[in-house]
Amino acid sequence: MKKEELRIVYMGTPDFAVESLRALVEGGYNVVGVITMPDKPMGRHGSVLQPSPVKKYAVEHGLKVLQPEKLKDEAFLEELRALKADLQIVVAFRMLPEVVWAMPPMGTFNLHASLLPQYRGAAPINWAVINGETETGITTFFLKHEIDTGKIIQQVRVPIHETDNVEDVHDRLMLLGGKLVTETVDNILAGTIQPIEQAELVDAGAELKPAPKIFHETCQINWNQPLKKVYDFIRGLSPYPAAWTEFEDTKGKRQSVKIFSTSMVERVFTASERMPAPGEVLTDGKSYLHVMCQNGLLSINELQMAGKKRMPVADFLRGYDVTGGLAFIASDC
Repeated sequence: MKKEELRIVYMGTPDFAVESLRALVEGGYNVVGVITMPDKPMGRHGSVLQPSPVKKYAVEHGLKVLQPEKLKDEAFLEELRALKADLQIVVAFRMLPEVVWAMPPMGTFNLHASLLPQYRGAAPINWAVINGETETGITTFFLKHEIDTGKIIQQVRVPIHETDNVEDVHDRLMLLGGKLVTETVDNILAGTIQPIEQAELVDAGAELKPAPKIFHETCQINWNQPLKKVYDFIRGLSPYPAAWTEFEDTKGKRQSVKIFSTSMVERVFTASERMPAPGEVLTDGKSYLHVMCQNGLLSINELQMAGKKRMPVADFLRGYDVTGGLAFIASDC
């Protein structure tokens, strides 16, 4: 079968999934349908419906789009069967019931943004950076009952640089993902794939690190941790959803601030100097804001007060009086 004859149904929602769909469309593959999430209500009263990035691309290119509320709804399943897909491809969508992923004769494969079996779950890129990994990657694998556990088809390894934030890694994996998806389709058509059980890639006694969904509470900074761990935590959540912390203003009111960019400060405290407590801030009130962690200082470069715009730390200091001292709350979250 040629790629122009292979009937593909594509499933995805965010920007990360657009690149793989683009690679298929521009590569001349036969995408007969696109499944994405229903439009989201936006605006103050939810009166404006916002289509997903995948839907926007699909509509612009004249592709058939389905947006089921429930994947087990019989009306949706009938529409899906009518597409007569030979193969389904899933990139950043949602968990599929067996009646969906088992439908096409050539199966359903998923593109996952980690080197499976590491970092199974909803936020693999974030957690790889948060945990200070120096390498991650992308994986294509066939779907089965348990999430992110199916047989691996192909993988590509990608370095994580110490200065990367999650957006840097996301964009790198997104671009490589489009290439890997088309390569995987080509190899399936050529009959050259040899899927591998994930258990075969796990060394005895090796720890499998999860990548659970990230919530607002997950993003609170605990300053009472080693410097490198706090640094990695902040870049692993930047720019979205963003790490945050709190401090008490001069009136005793708690203020929330998001932190987007930091750098580690090389400073040794002498025996005669008082060691700052975790969360305590050292600043000249003009150009720098250093926060004490468990074993060193972190310099804040960019931050955002609640209800304000993201700004360099110098702009924050020009508009906020810290002469009375400032300390971030060293939450043990």
